[in-house]
Amino acid sequence: MRERVKHMLIKEFIQVLRDPRMRAVLFVLPVVQLIVFGYAVTTDVKRVATAVYDLDGSVASRELVSRFAGSRYFHIVEYIATDGEARDAIDHGRVSVVLRMNAGFENDLRAGRTVQVQVIVDGSDSNTAGIVANYAARIAAQYSESLLVARLERLRGPAPGQSGVTLETRAWFNENLESINFYVPGVVAIIVTLITLLLTSMAVVREKEIGTMEQIMVTPITPIEFILGKTVPFALISFVDVILVTSIGVLWFGVPVRGNPLVLLLATGLYLMTTLGVGLVISTFSNTQQQAMMGTFFFYMPAMLLSGFMFPIANMPTVVQWLTFLNPMRYFLVIIRGIFLKGVGVSVLWPQMLALAVLGTATLALASRRFRKTLA
Repeated sequence: MRERVKHMLIKEFIQVLRDPRMRAVLFVLPVVQLIVFGYAVTTDVKRVATAVYDLDGSVASRELVSRFAGSRYFHIVEYIATDGEARDAIDHGRVSVVLRMNAGFENDLRAGRTVQVQVIVDGSDSNTAGIVANYAARIAAQYSESLLVARLERLRGPAPGQSGVTLETRAWFNENLESINFYVPGVVAIIVTLITLLLTSMAVVREKEIGTMEQIMVTPITPIEFILGKTVPFALISFVDVILVTSIGVLWFGVPVRGNPLVLLLATGLYLMTTLGVGLVISTFSNTQQQAMMGTFFFYMPAMLLSGFMFPIANMPTVVQWLTFLNPMRYFLVIIRGIFLKGVGVSVLWPQMLALAVLGTATLALASRRFRKTLA
């Protein structure tokens, strides 16, 4: 058995690594994907293009505008003078926010009357619009508070120290609340999933297309030996990709790894049991590489969307939340983010690891059973 598996491993490594384009797909493309995802997949809202529609032109209105411009959230790109210009700026995408102050803004403030400031937000992207509206409300609230304090000091003089409640927030594990620290570790799972599924499913189908499957069937090799010979090379390549992508994430993006890297490799091994098994199952239902590729994406896209990588699972319908328990990527993402950001170990992550072990064992058992029928 050892000799048969050994020759299968050598054959697979030669077949995969002899093609320069395949080597680029295995080792260069993951790095490119990580860099693209690292910069593109972010929910941070900074320097939103903003237009100012100031009908008052007073010192008070300019002070409020300066507060918006001084924050890192809004970037004043133009000043407009009519309603038509405001509509045109948003329609053409030049700005996403219009800050409008009506005439009499400063006079109303001096008279002690409540003044309304309008913030028009492009709501095409509801998530970004909600964040922008929240930032605008906070800036306006701080400005209103400063005016109130100044008015009280003018009436009563400087107020002595008074008791009160001060809210101080602390964000654990991601102190600066940077979304890149949340998404970059998730890219490791995305890349490992895609590579293992594609390589495993298409490698077996390629044997069918070029006619070598019939030659394998007449050899003494058993289905288990065949599965080992097909999956072990891709598992080793996936480990290399995990180390490579993790190193780029740490050195390029500055994402911390607070946990034990050995736990990450252990969890990766458990996760590979599932992805390699799914790839083998897909290959048993496919006769061409095109069919294998389509089958891979039919599994990959729902797995990514239901993993919590981009959308919180808690926000999904209850039925969909139950379906996510069958998604191995869900557990792997919890493990990766726990190791990267929280620094936790097996004592905390063992339920997710156990789930991966159960899913991986079941998937490999199904793949082995399917291959027995295929090779019979």
